[in-house]
Amino acid sequence: MPNDSPAFDSSAAKEILDGGPDRPRHHESHFNAGETVGDIVIGMSDGLTVPFALAAGLSGAIMQARLVVTAGFAEIAAGSIAMGLGGFLAARSQAEHYAAERRREEREVIEVPEVEAAEVAAAFVEYGLTLEQAAPVVAALRQNPTMWVNFMMRYELGLEKPQPGRAIRSALTIAGSYVVGGLVPLLPYILCHSAHQALVASCVLTLLALLLFGYIKGRFTGAVAWKSAIQTALIGGCAAAAAFAIAKVIGQA
Repeated sequence: MPNDSPAFDSSAAKEILDGGPDRPRHHESHFNAGETVGDIVIGMSDGLTVPFALAAGLSGAIMQARLVVTAGFAEIAAGSIAMGLGGFLAARSQAEHYAAERRREEREVIEVPEVEAAEVAAAFVEYGLTLEQAAPVVAALRQNPTMWVNFMMRYELGLEKPQPGRAIRSALTIAGSYVVGGLVPLLPYILCHSAHQALVASCVLTLLALLLFGYIKGRFTGAVAWKSAIQTALIGGCAAAAAFAIAKVIGQA
């Protein structure tokens, strides 16, 4: 069967990539802050729900809003430290795993190059190329060991190189988001003297914060903003309600 697809024009491709004398370089806008948004989601969602549940649970047993605020601030401090430390350790573990796998690949392209070349060819076959079509690409990669290892890390192992300082940024982002989220449900207890009135205001304020947070998250990630808002409010609201119910049961035991 004849191949009706157009032939690859390397000169045209080079002109597009380089911009050419009269053509601006092609630029595609993609969202590249997925890890940071993920850290914010982790910190903010926990910060909104856990301190809310604690404050709501205490407000039924402690009628003084000042005591609820004190306990809430203590929880925010402990929670932000714990969440930040968890994010730091997770990011460090990913970086160490990537470094270990890269060292292994660098050793294998030297010790068993034919096996590694076969794995590269197999990766191209999975994308629909024949072995004959993949052969020149494999040969070109073998001439550049660094790019060869980069290819294996991404397309064989599915690992992306961690960004420098990722662990520290993750820890600070998660901890900071937790603090910001935790202050939202505590704000009514700071402003109101009655714990009962503060509880009602805290419920409303936390729900609005979840809706706003979900909407902004949807805009940043490219999802449907209003769907993201409703989803975040429902999930966060259910989590807060469950935590509140547990706190009430324990408090009455």
